Amino acid sequence: MNNLIISLKRFFGNKNTVTIICVLAIVLILYFAYNYRIKQATQPLRVPYARQEIQPRTEIKEDMIGYVEIPKKMVTTNTITNVNDILGMFANYNTVIPSGSLFYRSTLVTWDQMPDSAWSDIPNGYTVVSLNVNTETTYGNSIFPGNYIDLYYVAHDSNGKLLLGKLIESIEVLAVKDGSGNHVFENSSDLKAPSSLIFAVPEDMHLLLRKAGYLSGEIIPVPRNASYSENPGATVVSSEYIEDFILSQTVILPEQGGSTSGDNTRPGTIQ
Repeated sequence: MNNLIISLKRFFGNKNTVTIICVLAIVLILYFAYNYRIKQATQPLRVPYARQEIQPRTEIKEDMIGYVEIPKKMVTTNTITNVNDILGMFANYNTVIPSGSLFYRSTLVTWDQMPDSAWSDIPNGYTVVSLNVNTETTYGNSIFPGNYIDLYYVAHDSNGKLLLGKLIESIEVLAVKDGSGNHVFENSSDLKAPSSLIFAVPEDMHLLLRKAGYLSGEIIPVPRNASYSENPGATVVSSEYIEDFILSQTVILPEQGGSTSGDNTRPGTIQ
C-alpha cells in the first residue's frame, strides 16, 4: 500500500504528467460543454403555428392552430410556445398572421386591448365624423383608409334652384366600416358593403358638417387621384357661399361664458 502511495506521488509530482492530465481534462470539458450547447440549440421544441391566414380582429380558435417542431434556437422571447396563451386571443387590428407562421406576443391582443386604427392618429383639436355611405356613394368601394377626399354639398335654395359645390377639401379617410362597425377592407376575401366613412376635422368644420347633415341637403364624398393623397393640402372650407347658406339656416349657440351676440365665424385653414 505504501508503495502505491509513493508511486502515485511520484506520478503526480511529474510536471509533464500533470500538464498532460490538465490538457486532457480541459479538452474533455470543452467537448462535453460544446455537445451540450449543440444539443440544447438543435433539440426540437413543439410549438403552435397558424394553419390558415388569420385576418385582423379575428379570434384565435383551436381549429386555426397546428403544431410543428423547430430548433430551440429559433425561439425568442416574443415567440409563443404555449397554446393556452393563444386560444381566445385576437389578431391585432393592423396584423395579418400568414398561414404557416408562428404566433408572436406582439401580434396578439385581448378584445379589451384591441385598439381601433380609426382613432390612433387623430390630431388634437380635431373631432371624429361618421358620414353615412353605401357602395354607390363610395364609387363601388373605391374609397380606402388613407385616401384624401373632398366633400361636396347639394341642396335647393329658397327659390328652388339647385345648389351644388365643394364644401371642404383635403380630408383624410381614417376608416371605412360596414353596418356592424367592422373595417370593410380587413379581409379582402370577404369584402363587406360600406356603411360609414370615418374621418376627423377641426371642431368648427365638424359643427358645419353636423348642421349640413340636419338640413335637407346631402353631403357627397368625392375621391381624387393618387397624387392628391400622396401630397395632401390643407383641410379648408372651399366655398364661402355654401358655408353661408348652411349657417343662414342655423342658430349659433354661445359657448359657456361667451357672448350671445357673436356672429357666425367661418372655419379657418388647418395645416
